[in-house]
Amino acid sequence: MQRRGPVPLRDKVVLVTGSSAGIGRAVATQFAARGCRVLAHGRDPERTRRVAASIGAVPLVADLARPDDRRRLIDAALARYGRIDVLVNNAGVGWAGPLTDMTLEQLRQIVEVDLIAGMELTHAVLPAMVARNQGSICFVSSIAGRTGVAGEAVYSAAKAGVDMFAESLRAETAGTGVHVGVVVPGVVRTGFFDTRGRPYDRSRPRPVPADAVADAVLRAVTTGSAEAWTPGWLRIAPAVRALAPGPYRWLSTRFGEQVRVQPPRPHPSRSGAS
Repeated sequence: MQRRGPVPLRDKVVLVTGSSAGIGRAVATQFAARGCRVLAHGRDPERTRRVAASIGAVPLVADLARPDDRRRLIDAALARYGRIDVLVNNAGVGWAGPLTDMTLEQLRQIVEVDLIAGMELTHAVLPAMVARNQGSICFVSSIAGRTGVAGEAVYSAAKAGVDMFAESLRAETAGTGVHVGVVVPGVVRTGFFDTRGRPYDRSRPRPVPADAVADAVLRAVTTGSAEAWTPGWLRIAPAVRALAPGPYRWLSTRFGEQVRVQPPRPHPSRSGAS
């Protein structure tokens, strides 16, 4: 476990992706409040600039689904401050429904934004961090990546990829002075569920505020923790899945999201109708 004494944050250069709303906005706000020089990334120009202005950050607009935009984001960040001390890979998109209802474009967007973008940004900033013997890379993952969620197959897979990427990278960077951490939230009170196409309409578990996730990110960065869970009891679900996979799968099918793939509808030309 990468633990260390508390790291002072003042004047650290922090790049937060997906900071125009929700978790990212809360994370950027908390880093700015602690005297960091925050680079606030977002896809929507107006919202990104508005959030950045409200916290004294530098707005950086980019669509992380596009490889060229990802490169431009890093170039713009380095052009402004010359270095990145903390990278928070938070940006993410979701989609709710059975896999067969997704388009390939939607599938690719989730993988590009939720998984590949974080990998590429990390690949860009890591060499300089290793050369300086300091730095922190924090990934905002999801409980979906630890358990799998019906109706969110691609999102769950992307977040599982984030977890394993971070785990492997943590071993690769051992002894370099670079911290790699993962924050695992459950349901968070943001607009994420509305934008994914289906609102969160369950009474349990109750959504946690975005500030709680931001607290976990700051805690991971300042203490060098490998993982932080929000809320903490979420650790139970993957533990049960590991110890009793059969009963866990039965319970999740019986009481989890009731989302099922459907057989394809017959094409009119093949229906037999004359």
